[in-house]
Amino acid sequence: MKKLLAVLLSALMLLGGVSAFADEGSEPAWEEYDALIAQIKASTDFVEREALMHQAEDMLMGTGAIVPLYYYNDIFMKRDTVEGFYANLYGTKYFMHASNGDSDTLKMQLASEPDRLDPALNSTVDGATLAANTFGGLYTYDENGQTAPNFATGYTVSDDGLTYTFTMREGLVWSDGTPLTAKDFEYSWKRAADPETAADYAYMFNGIEGYGTEEGLNVTASEDGTTLTVVLTAPCAYMLDLMAFPTFFAVPQACVESAAGYKDEDGNVLDAGAWATEAGFVSSGAYMLESWVHNESMVYVKNPNYWDAENVKLERLELMLSADDAVVFAAYEAGDLDFIDTVPSDEIKNLLGVRDDCYLIDNLGTYYISFNVKSPLFDGLTVEQAANVRTALSLLIDRQYLVDTVAQCGQQLANTFIPAGMLDGHGGEFRVNDDTYTFPDAENTGYFGFDLNANTEKARELLESAGYVFDENGMLSAETPLSFEYLTNTGTGHEGIAQCVQQDLALLGINMTIRTVEWDVFLNERKDGNYDICRNGWLADFNDPINMLEMWTTDSGNNDCQFGR
Repeated sequence: MKKLLAVLLSALMLLGGVSAFADEGSEPAWEEYDALIAQIKASTDFVEREALMHQAEDMLMGTGAIVPLYYYNDIFMKRDTVEGFYANLYGTKYFMHASNGDSDTLKMQLASEPDRLDPALNSTVDGATLAANTFGGLYTYDENGQTAPNFATGYTVSDDGLTYTFTMREGLVWSDGTPLTAKDFEYSWKRAADPETAADYAYMFNGIEGYGTEEGLNVTASEDGTTLTVVLTAPCAYMLDLMAFPTFFAVPQACVESAAGYKDEDGNVLDAGAWATEAGFVSSGAYMLESWVHNESMVYVKNPNYWDAENVKLERLELMLSADDAVVFAAYEAGDLDFIDTVPSDEIKNLLGVRDDCYLIDNLGTYYISFNVKSPLFDGLTVEQAANVRTALSLLIDRQYLVDTVAQCGQQLANTFIPAGMLDGHGGEFRVNDDTYTFPDAENTGYFGFDLNANTEKARELLESAGYVFDENGMLSAETPLSFEYLTNTGTGHEGIAQCVQQDLALLGINMTIRTVEWDVFLNERKDGNYDICRNGWLADFNDPINMLEMWTTDSGNNDCQFGR
C-alpha cells in the first residue's frame, strides 16, 4: 500500500493537476483515497499516521475541488447580564449553566429554521448547539473546552486501547420520566450507523468493530443497563470527543419507531427523523422544545428530569429563527434579543473592539468553496484538466480583500483545508513542518502563496492547459467561454463573499452568477450535488485532522464534492 501511495503522490502536480487520479472522464478516481483513510483509521503508529494524513490532504487538495478562503473565528453579541454561557472550538454553544440577570428567560438567535433536530441526523453547527442543550452524550465539554463526564461518570480502557467500558450515571431518565440506560446508547449508536437511517455522520462509527457488517457494531449494554462496552478496531486518541458528539447521543427508541411517517407499509424507513419534526418530542438534556412556529420561532423550557437540573438557572430559551442579519441586529438593538449569533458585515467595524457586548472567539475550522466534481462544467475535460480549472479559479480569489472588506474579523487566510492550530495526534501541530513532511508552497505553510499577481499568472497557465484561450489583453477569449453558477445561503457575509469572488473571476472574463437560497434549502441542494460551485464551511468536530479528511470518503454523508459518487 505504501508503495502505491508513493507512486500516486510522486505523480501529483500540486496546483497543476492530478494525473495520478486519471480515469475515464473528468472525475478523479477515489478508491485510493478511501483506502488511505481506512489505513489511517487502522494505524497504531501515530507518527506514521500523521504522515499518511498529510498524504491524504495532498490527494484532496490536488483535485482542486476544495478552495480554502480563511480559517474561522466566531463573532456574536450578548448582554452583560448573560453569564455562564460558553462555547468550544467546534462552534457548539452551551446554555445549560447560563443566567440572564434577574430574568429566567434568554431571548436569542442562533440561525434560521433548523434542518434536523434528531441528533443523529444533524450536520450543522446550529443544530449541534440545539442538540447539546436538549440531548446528551456519555461525555460533554466543560467551560474550558475539555471533555467531562455527562451521562457516564467515567470509564475503563483495556491495556491495548481497544475496549472501553463506560459506567452510566445513576437515576437517568428521559424528559417523560422513563428510564434512560446504556441500552438506549447501544440502540442509538447502532441506529445511527445503519445505512437505513441515512445519517451524514454514520462513518464516524467506522472505528468500532463490526461497522458495516451484518452483525453490526460491537457495542454492548450490560443486562442491567449500567455499563456500555465498546470494542474498537484500533486505538482512538479522540474517543472522548466522539462521546461528546451529537451523533453519539442517545435517542428514545419508542418515540423514534412509533412516529408517523417513520416507515412505509413494507417496513422500509421513510424518514428516520420523523419523530423530531415538531415540538413536544421526548429529549434528555437541560431543555425541552415546547413550541415551534416554523421559520419564525422556537421556545425551549427547562427539563425538570435532567440529571443536573438543579444547576440549570434559565427556565426558558426563546429563539428567533432568522438568517437576515440586519433584522436580527435591529431586534438586538431594540432590546428584543439578549444574544445573537450573527452580525451584519457593514456593522462589524462599528462593533468589534468598540463595544463591550461584541465578542470574537476562536474556532477550529475552514471557510471554503467546494466544487461539484460531477458538474457539467467539467464535461469533456480530462481529470487533470478539470483539476487545473478548479485550481486556477481558486488562485484568482483575492482572499485578503474579502477578509478585509467582508469578513472583517481578522481571519487568517487559508491555503489548505486543515486549519492552523489543529493537532497532529501525537503532541504537535499538523501545520508545523517536521522531519516527515514539508508543505509545498514557498512559505512552507500550505499549497499556495497569497501573491495575487503570481497566482493570476499561474491561473492563466492552468486554464490554457485545459484548452482555454486568452486574448492579447490577458482576458478569456469569447471562443472558449467559462460560465457557471455559485450557490450560497442568505446572509450579508456569505453573499458579500460570493460577490467578491464574482468580481475577481470577472477580471479574467469568467462569468459567475450567484444563486441565493434559504438555509434549509441550501443544505439539501449542496448535499445532493445540485450545484456547480458553492460556499461551504467546516468546523472541526474534534481536534484531529482525520475529522476533516474522512468526511470526503465516497460513502460519507458530508462528501458535498461528490467524490467517487
